[in-house]
Amino acid sequence: MRDMRYGRSRGLRSLIIGILGASLCASLAAAQQTAQPAGDDITALKKDVQQLKTQQQQILDRLDELKKLLSGRVGAVSTAPTIKAPDVMSVQGEPFRGEASSLVAIIEYGDFECPFCRHFQHDVYPQVLDDYIKAGKVKYFYRDMPLPFHQHALPAARAARCAGEQGKYWEMYDSLFADKLASTSAEIDDQAKGLGLDTAKLDACVNSDRFADAIHRNVDEASKMQIRGTPTFLIGTMSPGSDLVNIKTTVIGAQPFEAFKAAIDPLLSPAPPAIATSGAMVHPPVN
Repeated sequence: MRDMRYGRSRGLRSLIIGILGASLCASLAAAQQTAQPAGDDITALKKDVQQLKTQQQQILDRLDELKKLLSGRVGAVSTAPTIKAPDVMSVQGEPFRGEASSLVAIIEYGDFECPFCRHFQHDVYPQVLDDYIKAGKVKYFYRDMPLPFHQHALPAARAARCAGEQGKYWEMYDSLFADKLASTSAEIDDQAKGLGLDTAKLDACVNSDRFADAIHRNVDEASKMQIRGTPTFLIGTMSPGSDLVNIKTTVIGAQPFEAFKAAIDPLLSPAPPAIATSGAMVHPPVN
């Protein structure tokens, strides 16, 4: 518990430092703008004022994010989240990473803009990928749960699904979880070009409602299971040739690799027990 709280506090400190840094940048920008020569015309002045307003709004957005994170951290310490997952879930027709013959499945509910999802992707997922997915032991499924206060999460979810129409779902998935999330259509197009995608087709797909219902279903099913934050993982077993996952365990939050190992390894044996793991570094939604 002490280590868990230390991880939380360190993450919050990083976020606070980022907010203070943004505040400093805005202050410097304001100082530079006010130091302009008096002869500047009114158009340039309006542009400078608008730029300052934008920077101020970014600071307010970060402060709002911090408020939500602090609220979620308090709840996580006092009350362990409970997931009401069904005994069996269908994954028919869903893209997955891994071998078709794998008989253990991980279903992640995630958000491309969630900082804890990104922490998992950068620090934990690579070992899960190497030790279990590429080793042919686990199939990995991803379901979209874009949180309402992440304005870029939904377009990113659509971009991944639209890339899937061109056979590049997982490539776009990896690209979107890179160090910096693409936040504009131009940035998404740049990533798409690097993956060899047809950007015109991708843009038409992203700007349509083609996957709106599918993403909404993911969010709705997560809500029914009382999944309250991202990332959340449901782990279970499958029978050969089946599209049904028998849910055995959950891992809540960006847990260390050892938590996933403890959840997966028993399911690789003939008589897997049920394990429930919950903990920190899960992004809370807005109630």
